[in-house]
Amino acid sequence: MERCDDYDWEIERRIAGTPVDIAGCRSAEWVLVELEWRRADPADNTAKLFRHLAEGAFDDGNAPDASDTSDADRVAVFQVFTGYYDLTSGGVSAKRENAEFVGRVASDALDRFTYAPIEFELDPPKRGGERSDDWQAVTDATARTIATRL
Repeated sequence: MERCDDYDWEIERRIAGTPVDIAGCRSAEWVLVELEWRRADPADNTAKLFRHLAEGAFDDGNAPDASDTSDADRVAVFQVFTGYYDLTSGGVSAKRENAEFVGRVASDALDRFTYAPIEFELDPPKRGGERSDDWQAVTDATARTIATRL
C-alpha cells in the first residue's frame, strides 16, 4: 500500500456538513471512499456527494482554511458495496444500480471528478451480529483494489 502512504487520510471527513467515510488528500488530488454497508438508499449518498462537489464544497464548517474542490486537480470517488446489494439470482440490486448510475452520470458531467464502484466481498452482519472472521483480509483486498485505481 506504499502507493497511498503520501496521502493525508481522514475518517468521517465532512463535505458541506455531510460525512464521507474516508478521505485522502495529496497535493491537489482527493480520494473519497464511501462504504455502503447496508444502506437503504445508496443513490442518495452518491447524489448528495456529487452535488456538494459540484458546488465546490469541501469545507467541514470548522476549519477557516478548509480546502474546496475548485482547487482540486482531481477528485476520485469510490463507492464500496458489500454483499448486501448482491442478488441471490445473480447481479446486483436496483438500489446499487441506481447509485452507480448517479455516480457515472455525475462524473461524466463534472470535470476533474471520477467515480468507481468497488466490491467489498463481505456479507455484513445484521444488527447485533458478528463480522466474519475474514473481514480484515477483505478490507485489505478492497484497499489494494482502490490503490491500483489511483
